[in-house]
Amino acid sequence: MGAVTDETRPDHVAAVRAFNRFYTNVIGLLHGMYLDMPYSLTEARLLFEMARADVTAVADLRRTLDIDAGYLSRVLARFEKDGLVIRQRSGGDGRRQDIALTGAGRAAAAELDARSARQIGELLAGVDRRRLVDAMREIGDLLGERRTRAVVLRPPAIGDLGWVLQRHGAVYAGEFGWNSEFEAWVARIVADYLRAGDTPRRAGWIAEVDGVPAGSVFCVPEDDATARLRMLLVERWARGLGIGTRLVDEVLRFARRAGYARIVLSTYDVLVSARRIYVAAGFTLVSQQRERAFGHELTAQTWARDL
Repeated sequence: MGAVTDETRPDHVAAVRAFNRFYTNVIGLLHGMYLDMPYSLTEARLLFEMARADVTAVADLRRTLDIDAGYLSRVLARFEKDGLVIRQRSGGDGRRQDIALTGAGRAAAAELDARSARQIGELLAGVDRRRLVDAMREIGDLLGERRTRAVVLRPPAIGDLGWVLQRHGAVYAGEFGWNSEFEAWVARIVADYLRAGDTPRRAGWIAEVDGVPAGSVFCVPEDDATARLRMLLVERWARGLGIGTRLVDEVLRFARRAGYARIVLSTYDVLVSARRIYVAAGFTLVSQQRERAFGHELTAQTWARDL
């Protein structure tokens, strides 16, 4: 019997199907007509797509929505009968058919858009919106069309240190169950960094993916000869793009240019992914000890390497 691969495990398939059933119920797709208007979800999506342009080629609609040509023709015929669209031959190619929304059609599309925005606004009330949006972005990245992501490392700007603090608290609480003591600890590091002011011996970087903050790292002086790497973070949705490695490499380059002879960092044994990056960058374990930290019994570790 052939082995079942990770991609085809029955429990994974069941989990995705269960999520589909859950989400379609949450946004009301099982109620028949969408958003209590006389349109199915497919019909509503067609109105939305047509509202994005003055004139749309029917062939483009079919490709965009991957919809059966016969079904699309029947829906457009109904829209035309209801006075929502006008169909005509393309001026540039008589074999093609163009379609445009009438005033009534644009009003229907606008009402659908307003109701959808209202529904999602109510759905987001009282939930961790950043966590939800990050999870949705990760699902889109995993299931969507593969594309090259634009990853940029830049110096921190005004407001970025607040983001670094908030994301450290949220990410480590969500992934490792660390309590508010960790956020307080990071807050002290951030405050020390800000109090140090501009100096050629410290620096920080924010990683952006497609213009969205996705990670951070900082380099600060430990003593005259030694630098310390601090606050390495990569958002869960941005992992797998090599961002952690790029951030650590940037710290090492900076530390050499700044004249340091050695660099150290502190971490914990549960941070396995970060440790792989440190090992690949040439760090070695110097010491470790058990301690109570952030609500857990952890093994604190110190790693270092010469520059």
